[in-house]
Amino acid sequence: MSSDKKSAPAQTAKLAEIICAKTYDALDNDAVAAVKRLIMDGVAVAIAGTAEDAPKIYAAHVRDGGGSAQSTVWGFDYKTTASGAAYANAVSMHVLDFEPMSSPPTHAVSPVVPVALAIAEAHGCDGRAVIAACAKGFEIQGRILGAAKPARGALPFHSPGVMGPMGSAVAAAHLLKLDATQFANALGMASSRCAGLPANSGSMVKCTHCGNAAQAGLEAALLAARGFAANPGIFEAKHGYVQTFFAAHFDYDVLFEFGQPWRCVEPGMAIKFYPSKYPTHFAITAALEARKTINDIAQIKSVRIVSPEILDANRPQPRVGLEGKFSIQYAAAAALLDGAVGIRTFSDERRFAADMVDLLGKIALQFDASIPPDTKNMHMTVEVTLNDGSMHKGICKKPPGTWGLPVDAAQHRAKIRDCLNVRFDAAKTDRVIESFENIDKLNAQQLGALLALLA
Repeated sequence: MSSDKKSAPAQTAKLAEIICAKTYDALDNDAVAAVKRLIMDGVAVAIAGTAEDAPKIYAAHVRDGGGSAQSTVWGFDYKTTASGAAYANAVSMHVLDFEPMSSPPTHAVSPVVPVALAIAEAHGCDGRAVIAACAKGFEIQGRILGAAKPARGALPFHSPGVMGPMGSAVAAAHLLKLDATQFANALGMASSRCAGLPANSGSMVKCTHCGNAAQAGLEAALLAARGFAANPGIFEAKHGYVQTFFAAHFDYDVLFEFGQPWRCVEPGMAIKFYPSKYPTHFAITAALEARKTINDIAQIKSVRIVSPEILDANRPQPRVGLEGKFSIQYAAAAALLDGAVGIRTFSDERRFAADMVDLLGKIALQFDASIPPDTKNMHMTVEVTLNDGSMHKGICKKPPGTWGLPVDAAQHRAKIRDCLNVRFDAAKTDRVIESFENIDKLNAQQLGALLALLA
């Protein structure tokens, strides 16, 4: 080994020491409030997601596999191993594409919250431990993306498949009280489980990317706790995590600023108010704006959408309703036709309704290379021409709930309630909301009772 390699900093070891030193006391009031909001949002979205086909299939698959009754599979009235429950609950949380969105974009909540709650239930942890675990799991994913700054589409894998296992491992390591050496081994194992092909967006498989990420990191931490070893320098290693996924750029200084500030506070996470791919929110918001001045939707002659170059959202004819979540054209059409976009928007019934089929044939999507494609700086325009020649226009620069805007508490509470009401009655919804709003005050027994409510 050359002398320069001997003197090279042990980046993974340094990161492990920094993260292991962070406890609940490192979180200020803003960070605690932000994490509680994100946990509540993720759980509510997951409960709504349990009504979808993919989580039903996966939950049945997990149930058939058996296993110790450690942790609740939400919405399906049984318990299984912590790793099995985390996987199934993460699938439910991501299936609607409705959970909060990090900046740079990834689904940081789904790989972390199901893990933290599954381990807490299995190992008897309290609410504050869950909050700290989630804060750290969110943080590592945001720090990795902040250090790498990948351009849109630059990653060969779906981003939660690359960042998610690391977030899951960090959350699990906190609750399992791993030391820095065990933690470095957990990161090493988790990094070898990173995957998720973007080609599966629009299919049932996409929601399993977050399920796989949740289980991968959780099991890595469990194995590390038993003494299982990996490359302890996985970040800096040749053919390691950074060289494999972020060879173009990686700033370790950003990574080592872990929790300074907490990225769930700055830049924060966008709260989704539409259950679809985040760039489609621009099309939805612009279409709703244009719709305000249209008296008769049936008189639409043509629609032109001007968008940045987001190739994976150019789906003029989604094959099924689920794929409509990843279609700029479909999202705009739904907003124009219905005046609202919700969970039922992306059913096959709505996709193949006569008015939707007709309007999709009238929509032209135009990419404008001068518009930045990153979701913090982009904008979209929807121009609707009616049969009488009049043109109605909407522009969206910031959808509701986006980064940097205050979260409308009433609007967010309505989202939470609507999601929980998919499976729960009003009284149970109230109990769940109140409990999660006070999760920082729950002891282990009380937290276990809350999670039993989700069964």
